[in-house]
Amino acid sequence: MLRLYTHPACLQHDPGPGHVERPSRLRAVLQALDHDRFAALDRIEAPPVTREQLLRVHGAAHVAEILAGPPPGEMLALDQDTVMGAGSTEAALRAAGAVVAAVDAVLGGTTRRAFCAVRPPGHHATADRSMGFCLFNNIAVGAAHALAAHKLKRVAIADFDVHHGNGSQDIFEREPRVLFASSHQSPLYPDSGYEDERGVGNIVNGTLSPGAGSHEFRELWDGVLLPRLHAFKPQLVLISAGFDAHRNDPLADIRLGSEDYAWITERLVALADTHAGGRLVSSLEGGYDLAALATSSSAHVAALMD
Repeated sequence: MLRLYTHPACLQHDPGPGHVERPSRLRAVLQALDHDRFAALDRIEAPPVTREQLLRVHGAAHVAEILAGPPPGEMLALDQDTVMGAGSTEAALRAAGAVVAAVDAVLGGTTRRAFCAVRPPGHHATADRSMGFCLFNNIAVGAAHALAAHKLKRVAIADFDVHHGNGSQDIFEREPRVLFASSHQSPLYPDSGYEDERGVGNIVNGTLSPGAGSHEFRELWDGVLLPRLHAFKPQLVLISAGFDAHRNDPLADIRLGSEDYAWITERLVALADTHAGGRLVSSLEGGYDLAALATSSSAHVAALMD
């Protein structure tokens, strides 16, 4: 059985009119999953993350800033793209808390796989900075929890968002117990993720040129990223599941379809089955065309269920 972690608070994070990282993104995902073929999903309300869990990856000043939130009745711009409103702190706590709870569930044997349908996304948030729509680094908080609370020695993060997960790389680039493998368009925000960025041998970046499609994406994963992941033999597989490499997404120029997300998900499930006893947690990152996000996320979840 696949667990689905989400929380109504994740719909209350509103960066303001016209912002692409809008509440309707999560509504589109949840509506797509409100279908008979997903009736077997075990739907769980995400708990809030704790301060201790956040401090494993984020500095105290950063955590304090997000917990304080904006002044009453105002918005708080953390950078030109990342804005907090009245509901943002609670949403961020639940988004990171979803991943921690999912990690506990899969490592505790309650379920083999989980998908966290949450926002704000997380993979751009560094140890000390919110950026790229991200407040806390949800997937990094989950990975650090697996290391600290469950004593794992090998945790893999696979990131197929079209933008490089610079925050995840920043947090773990000196942590050999975590392998970070990413495919992303280059050049593109945040202008990182070049193939010579290798950390302590635990960072594997694969770049896609603007206009690349299914062939280039699958060749990159099959030829470079998946072999490195298999060689690492992870005890837990985490996925930063961004769907903004879809051909209809407005923020990038990669030409994937929902079938490509089913394909990579099947490969990552096989990775988890081979090395990690099937233990896998996926968390929503980007995806800004609502129809493409709905079809892509439902293809991803269907592949997780199979």
